[in-house]
Amino acid sequence: QVQLVESGGGLVQAGGSLRLSCAASGLPFSRNSMGWFRQAPGKGRELVATITWSGSSTYYADSVKGRFTISRDNAKNTVWLQMNSLKPEDTAVYYCAADRPFSGSDLYSESGYDYWGQGTQVTVSS
Repeated sequence: QVQLVESGGGLVQAGGSLRLSCAASGLPFSRNSMGWFRQAPGKGRELVATITWSGSSTYYADSVKGRFTISRDNAKNTVWLQMNSLKPEDTAVYYCAADRPFSGSDLYSESGYDYWGQGTQVTVSS
């Protein structure tokens, strides 16, 4: 059974930092590309960052570029999202997601991911 479990969310002041973790099980993790998405109240889910299975390639939404860093350790079946210089507009539920290996998934779309975590709340106060 596939499980993605996010942790590390919380309440932080603007300008602060948080590090989100996503622990995976039941997956051939080293073959899965991973993504972080977020959903703010009343808005749709948006892509934040992606990382390929090898970690050799990453992508960031313009809104987080230069502030967030995605990384992974395949030996630990874990992907992280380091979030610095947080802004109130970063407030959202953050989800990690895994694609189906070697499926040619569109990593820039929700539809490219087959497995999702339950989400972790990040709240940034002004």
